[in-house]
Amino acid sequence: MASGYAVTIAPQHTTLTTQQAADMLGVSRPTLTKLLDEGKIPHERPNSHRRIKLADVLKYQEQRRQERRQLLRTMTAESLDMGLYDLPVSDLEERDEDRT
Repeated sequence: MASGYAVTIAPQHTTLTTQQAADMLGVSRPTLTKLLDEGKIPHERPNSHRRIKLADVLKYQEQRRQERRQLLRTMTAESLDMGLYDLPVSDLEERDEDRT
């Protein structure tokens, strides 16, 4: 909130429509539907419409965030090994830990 970002408070058991979940993840609805069909995000289909639990969307979002951070660490370490940066890996790891 202090950084100027919007904040929404909702119970963890809240269910979302595919459009709401897609908006939350910053993807298109067809992309979200593909993720649901692939089983990457659990969902329910009580009738003809899919419903996704907020907790499942948040869990997927956090998993993706961790995957991106790990890939970035790997790419940075490889770049350092090739001499593309002047900053030692230990300095980068300390800075990354300070952010989490």
